[in-house]
Amino acid sequence: MTATKQIKAQARTTAGKGAARAVRRANRVPAVIYGDGKPPVGISLDFIEINKLIYAGHFLTTLFDIDVDGEKYHVIPRDYQLDPVKDFPLHVDFLRVAAGASLTVDVPVHFLNADSAPAIKQGATLNIVSHTVELNVPADSIPEAIEVDVSTYNFGDSIHLSAITLPAGVTWAGHGDDTLATITTPSGAKEADADDAAAAAAEAAKS
Repeated sequence: MTATKQIKAQARTTAGKGAARAVRRANRVPAVIYGDGKPPVGISLDFIEINKLIYAGHFLTTLFDIDVDGEKYHVIPRDYQLDPVKDFPLHVDFLRVAAGASLTVDVPVHFLNADSAPAIKQGATLNIVSHTVELNVPADSIPEAIEVDVSTYNFGDSIHLSAITLPAGVTWAGHGDDTLATITTPSGAKEADADDAAAAAAEAAKS
């Protein structure tokens, strides 16, 4: 579970593109806090601090207490925009999080023991289909990642979300049963299987 982080912000009293550009010229990033049935609050964030937080990872699954000129807001980032050329933050959206609330978030999937898995040692390939899964989670216990042990899977196996034990109180937000990864059979093994099948067919034709 990721810890709640503390950041400071300044209130913004003006909106619009011109006001946002003025905020960025002051080396700050415009942002908004919304949700929980309350009016949105425009804020600005320190450019260096928010840039570090975004690129540190887990930004969209981390809870923040934002101090806006002495008033605190308990929030989670819902979106951010980056400059299409320089990749620095242009705007951030935060959602208010009420006590006891549940959220839908994309949580990273970590695949463990791939180097020691017998099938992969024998030449199989771990083909990752989903790097994240959409989960319904309690706001105060968002998992940092879902871990999948691939050491028990064999050639041709598919790893589905239904085979993974999720943390308490966490449920999948999707429909059906996501395929997280597949164990691809080595090409040499495929050719050997095809040769065996052909030989068996030839023997059957003779009898």
